Order: sequence, then C-alpha cells, then structure tokens
Amino acid sequence: MNLTSKRLGLIGAAAVLLALTPPAFAFTGQNLAGEAKVSIEEARAIALKAHPGKITDEELERERGGSGLRYSFDIRRGAVTQEVGVDARTGKVLENAPEGPHPD
Repeated sequence: MNLTSKRLGLIGAAAVLLALTPPAFAFTGQNLAGEAKVSIEEARAIALKAHPGKITDEELERERGGSGLRYSFDIRRGAVTQEVGVDARTGKVLENAPEGPHPD
C-alpha cells in the first residue's frame, strides 16, 4: 500500500465518522450562553418534557418575565407548533402555548 492509498483510507474513515456523528445544534443567541445557568441541553429536555415533539427552532434571548433571559423553543407535534419558553437561569417553564399566527 502506498502513501496515497493510506491517505485515501484515512480520509474515507474520517468521512464515515463525520457522517455518523450527530450535528451540533446551533441556536440563535449563543453569544448569551455565558450568562445562562441552565445549558441548552438541559433547557431542551425541560421544554420537551413540557411539550413532547420535535424541536424546529430554538433561541436564547433577553425577554421580559422570569430572570429576563430565556430559551425559546418551537416544538412541532402533528399539525401544532407549540412555543415553550424556559428561563435560562432557573429552568422554570415560562411559556407553553400554541404559536400564534405571527411567530417571532
């Protein structure tokens, strides 16, 4: 086996590993994550417990209510999209309602 074949083998193995690795879920407001006491992973679990389904959008934002810093999740189940807000400092569910006709 020559050097080129070894390199191609390594590149192929790396491609397989990348294909099997779940993608990192980037979210809007990551620049505020240092201020949160609840991680995005913990907030996702809290939101999905409040309203099971598939998360279609997520963000960390400053918003009135609670500590003023919240994760906001759009969670789809069937034909309904629910907006679930989780306080980023306490983990408390601040909102759990169907998304309105003008989502933000």
